[in-house]
Amino acid sequence: MAHQDKGHYAGKHPDRKIDPVIAEKLNTLIKQNRLSCAAAHKAAADLKVSPEQIGIQADLMEVRIVKCQLGLFGYEPEPKRIDPGIDISDDLWAHIENKSVDGRLSCKTCWNIAQKFAVSRLEMGSACEKINIRIKPCQLGAF
Repeated sequence: MAHQDKGHYAGKHPDRKIDPVIAEKLNTLIKQNRLSCAAAHKAAADLKVSPEQIGIQADLMEVRIVKCQLGLFGYEPEPKRIDPGIDISDDLWAHIENKSVDGRLSCKTCWNIAQKFAVSRLEMGSACEKINIRIKPCQLGAF
């Protein structure tokens, strides 16, 4: 959802309703109407639901998701936390390009590659940004 739509996230899910169990959990994690990506994923694991379900509930609650673990959004004062000067091994570069489809990788695929190559998620996001690979879709549905 675009920046100008901030605060109108529920409109993405007109046929969905707030789940009281998920909402209760999220309310313990929300700070200043914001939910970090890491907290959202922890809630999903704790409740044994998909990250997508957490993202939908956050949208319905009009909560902003921040601090993307790949560094793509939700940081202040800068919008991203990307290192444009990152060094990327040839093996990682080739693997990213091999797994990408039409110049894109899913967030989940990025997490898996980061784990396989023992790099942080922030490094993975930086690597993709450096070689012009777009990350989409987000596991939480933020993009």
